[in-house]
Amino acid sequence: REWYGYHFPELIKIVPENSMYCRVAKFIGNRRELSEESLEGLEEIVMDSAKAQAILEASRSSMGMDISPLDLINIESFSRRVISLSEYRKGLQEYLRSKMSQVAPSLSALIGEVVGARLISHAGSLTNLAKYPASTVQILGAEKALFRALKTRGNTPKYGLIFHSTFIGRAAAKNKGRISRYLANKCTIASRIDCFSEVPTSVFGDKLREQVEERLAFYETGEPPRKNLEVMKEAVVE
Repeated sequence: REWYGYHFPELIKIVPENSMYCRVAKFIGNRRELSEESLEGLEEIVMDSAKAQAILEASRSSMGMDISPLDLINIESFSRRVISLSEYRKGLQEYLRSKMSQVAPSLSALIGEVVGARLISHAGSLTNLAKYPASTVQILGAEKALFRALKTRGNTPKYGLIFHSTFIGRAAAKNKGRISRYLANKCTIASRIDCFSEVPTSVFGDKLREQVEERLAFYETGEPPRKNLEVMKEAVVE
């Protein structure tokens, strides 16, 4: 982006997304060669006729400097590499989503595929994760900080890998420890349901997620959340 930005600086504002930026830069090449004939190809890439027109107009009045053919070759090569990596990443995300929906649907529904997969990976297996108490799940991934705190008699960590979930980021600073403890509790329940249930289902995970949402609302508004027993009864009925 920085390299091609010297030649066509206006493009970054029109196309901020990295993967699409690389596709557009690879398609345009030298901005002076961009014409009305290229408009259709640009529309296919950006999927927006107004944006394609804006790129064409910006290329005509651009403040960027000229670019050498050698630089263009290198930029095209880098663009191809970035595009292939972004496609590989999308493929991996799809694979992870489909695999987690089969292996741990409740955990995925509760905390997301990526964080759920990290927890399982760190524990060694879903069975190992299901055997852990909630207090261990809470600090899973923060072992170094825990032992350092025990050694120096400092404060122990409040969260490990579960910090990457959206819930902890949304909680106020004073409630982060409380919500991480509550979330770890729900993760333990979800992993045990996934591990020991015969038919994989995400219903329990969705209900547990609702409970965490209610707990977040409780910290802000004081409205009491539903009890575990009520929620589990609803999930069994569904």
